[in-house]
Amino acid sequence: MKIFWSSFIKIFFYMLMRPMWLLLLLSVSLMSLVYINGTITNLPVAIVDQDHTATSRSLIRSLNTSSKIEAITYENSLQAYDDINNRKLFAVFTIPRNFEKKILNGEEVTIPAYGDASSRLANGLIQVDIRGIYQQILTQYNTRIMRNAGFADKQIDIILSPIKGQTEPLYNAGISFAAITFPGLLVMLLQHSFLIAATRTNITLNSLPQGKPPKIVIFGSLFGLLPIWLFLSIVLFGLWPWVLGYRQLASLTEILIMTFPLLLGALGLSKLLTECLRKTEMIYLTLAFLTTPVFYLSGTIWPIDAMPHWVQFVSYLLPSTWATNMIAGVNQMGLGLTDNWHNILMILLLGAIYSVMGILVAALREGRIRKFFRNRKISLKS
Repeated sequence: MKIFWSSFIKIFFYMLMRPMWLLLLLSVSLMSLVYINGTITNLPVAIVDQDHTATSRSLIRSLNTSSKIEAITYENSLQAYDDINNRKLFAVFTIPRNFEKKILNGEEVTIPAYGDASSRLANGLIQVDIRGIYQQILTQYNTRIMRNAGFADKQIDIILSPIKGQTEPLYNAGISFAAITFPGLLVMLLQHSFLIAATRTNITLNSLPQGKPPKIVIFGSLFGLLPIWLFLSIVLFGLWPWVLGYRQLASLTEILIMTFPLLLGALGLSKLLTECLRKTEMIYLTLAFLTTPVFYLSGTIWPIDAMPHWVQFVSYLLPSTWATNMIAGVNQMGLGLTDNWHNILMILLLGAIYSVMGILVAALREGRIRKFFRNRKISLKS
């Protein structure tokens, strides 16, 4: 144990004296600049009112109440089209003549719309708000017409809303889509940086001029990395969501309990990578190109159940997939650690499997497996 703790302290203080790991915090800080403003708001949209009635003005007022849209009234469509072509607007909506008259008569109404679809997120938000506002106005006028025709309020409610739906917030991610992707992205960065540090430490110790050190020295050196990345996990999963204003429910103790198995699983994976790469420069030539595919396979961007079965199999072989599901569930969805024991066990199981695979690859390369079977064959003959 004395050798273990000596190696542990040596690597720990070595990393503190050369804090290259702080580049991870710098990277996250720069990346978070795009999220500081929260969700997209005040998208300029042109409204050309050709009806000039109480209904058209009510529609414009409803658009102004939307947090996503900033309605700008234009006198004619030509000026609005020029501005959207010059990227001053995201969309142009023209309220046609006789808009109120057609609604009151129950006739079909078409609102011509011309949008800039080059920004998919902005275009989608505008469409959702416009559709919702138009449906709200239509419901109000249908209610008025049916009430004037002698329908009771209960009858109107049954006809217009025959099915009462109830929405349960199974995944309340906060103020924007970024709060869904952000935990997954942080898990990728934490795993990627720790894999590089652990694999580099492994390769360096295995290629010392004086020969490979005892295994207890390697274990102590690798475990000396854990306190630094546990500290980084507190910053990434505890402090950073609070700074950006996202939902953050997990306590610091829960964050450490969730991160520790992830780091152990990454240690097992680093053993396999060490035996496969064998050279320090190969770490940066390979791992640098794997972070983005692993991020997409984690289920953060695209549901795992919607992937092909063989892709799902690959996704479940990655510790970060289970860690993303666990950390997002506890930190954003309000689940408890007791709901995520299977995620923790799967991460530890994967770490053990990768460790065994790394040991087998090393034994195969060093000829220990062939020597074992040769000796066994000789013993059987004798």
